[in-house]
This record gives sequence, structure tokens and C-alpha cells, in this order.
Amino acid sequence: MTSLIDPTAPEGHRSGFACLVGRPNAGKSTLTNALVGEKVAITSSKPQTTRHTIRGIVHRPDFQLVLVDTPGLHRPRTLLGERLNALVAETLSEVDVVGFCLPADEKIGPGDRFIAQQLAALRRTPVVAIVTKTDKTDPAQVAEQLLAVTALGDEVLGPDNGGRGFAAVVPVSAVAGRQVEDVERVLAELLPEGPPLYPDGELTDEPEVIMVAELIREAALEDVRDELPHSVAVVVDEMNAREGRPKDRPLLDVYANVYVERDSQKGIIIGKGGSRLRQIGTQARQGIEKMLGTPVHLDLRVKVAKDWQRDPRHLNRLGM
Repeated sequence: MTSLIDPTAPEGHRSGFACLVGRPNAGKSTLTNALVGEKVAITSSKPQTTRHTIRGIVHRPDFQLVLVDTPGLHRPRTLLGERLNALVAETLSEVDVVGFCLPADEKIGPGDRFIAQQLAALRRTPVVAIVTKTDKTDPAQVAEQLLAVTALGDEVLGPDNGGRGFAAVVPVSAVAGRQVEDVERVLAELLPEGPPLYPDGELTDEPEVIMVAELIREAALEDVRDELPHSVAVVVDEMNAREGRPKDRPLLDVYANVYVERDSQKGIIIGKGGSRLRQIGTQARQGIEKMLGTPVHLDLRVKVAKDWQRDPRHLNRLGM
């Protein structure tokens, strides 16, 4: 992961890549957005929201921190799960520091231990434990979780396993904006010295078409709530400026397909008389317009790709 764009930089300037990992729904995407200051990763109350490694870029006078948000690392039960885990492993092998997210309001469980054991193999890459969602519990429980997380690092990543434990343990509430700067500073101090990797002001290198698809999928996930299993995929077929429009009244046409695994799920997404699909479209369109700064015409179609999470042909076609 190298992308040098400026050979000059202040003395002592640091730059590099940090990967946020954790079990699904540990707050990684929300923290990424809080650090960057803009929405570059989709969030949802459902686990396994993230399916792409999205880079959010934090620019400061003395450092540039490139955040790589990954899918939640977990024990896979489908081919999609296996591919997501492989994506995380590939990302971990290329970053300068890892931020391991563990929620403050949930006790350490088998999923956290599984991830810690995977991180123990990173002998030379420092791991910072980030205790997220501190706004969801009281100070006493946060303090208890900080001690438990420190003990986990000493046990799994400590001297007996060839490591030094966690490089730091930092509490944070991305939603409330508490101690976000502490996380930023701790991660930045572990980056190598060097010039910026991306131009000033650039917040992500994720292609716009992928960001648009993710915003549509976020709207779909939030709208169906608990009625639909986590089996929604979105592919943008076309995204073009409409021809013949006045310069002061541009319009972007976006045509996208929302894929589900079964006919019954298609009905849930569409809703009675198409009401639910219209809600999804409205929410997604507003997010796309805010991100791109231009009016959007969004055309959504719902299609069935039977058991796509387990079918390699479907996964390849959907870009997974």
C-alpha cells in the first residue's frame, strides 16, 4: 500500500495505513466516519454491514492516517464469509498498525478471542485495542472492560506467545465524539515517518460507483430492520449525467439492482404496492445527492440470485 504523491513533508511527519478490525457490529465503520469527519463507510444496526475495504483519510499537519475499514472478522459459515475473512487477512498483512475494536457494553466473547488469536500472528505490526461504544454504558463498566481487554492482550498477544500485548488500550465513543482524538493520536504515533500518501483534502479513494452501491445497501438494511436476513447485495449498472440538461440544472441517472436470495425476500424489499422500495430509494437518493453534490434520479430494481452468499458464480458477478 504505497501511493507517494509529495516527496516533501515537515520533519517528523508520519504517514501510513491503519486497519480497524473487530467482530461484526463492533463500531468500526462509525469510528472510521468519526475520525475522517465525513461519511466514507456505511453503518447499520445489523452485523456484517461492511463488505469492502474502505479507506478514509485523516489529514493533520504532522501526520496522514489512512484508515482501512474491513468486514467484521468472524468464523465463516458461507462462501461469502470465507471471502470476507480472506479480505481482512490480506489487508492486515499490508498495514502499519491495527486497531482492534471491542464494544464497551458487551463482555469479551469467543468471537473476540478468535480475532485476538489471528492478530497474534502479526509479530511486527502493533495492535491497539479500541474499546468502542462507551456512551452505551456507565463509567464503572467501561473501566472493567478496559481491564478485561488489557488482560486479553497480555494473555493472547503477550510474551508467552512471542508478543508484547496491546500497544495501547483506548476508550472511545464515536457517536458522542468522546476521545476520538485520543484514538487518532495513538494510531498516528505508531506510523512510520514519511510524506503524505494522498493529496490534501481527499477523504477516500473508494470509487464513487461503489460508494453509491453501499449507500443503497445501507438504506435497504435499515429499512427492512429485523425482517430480512443479511442477504442483500447491490450492483450499480449505470451512472451517467443526463444529456441535454442545462449546466445549472444537472441530473445524474443511477440505475441499480438490489439482489436478494429468495422470492419471499424480494416481496419484503418491495413492500405493499412498492411502498418499501420507494422508501429505500428516497433515503438512498438523499445520501447519494449529499455525497456527490448533484441532483439524482435513482432507478432501483429488485432481483433474486438464489443463495448468492454460497454460490461462487453469483459472488463473482456481484463483485464479492
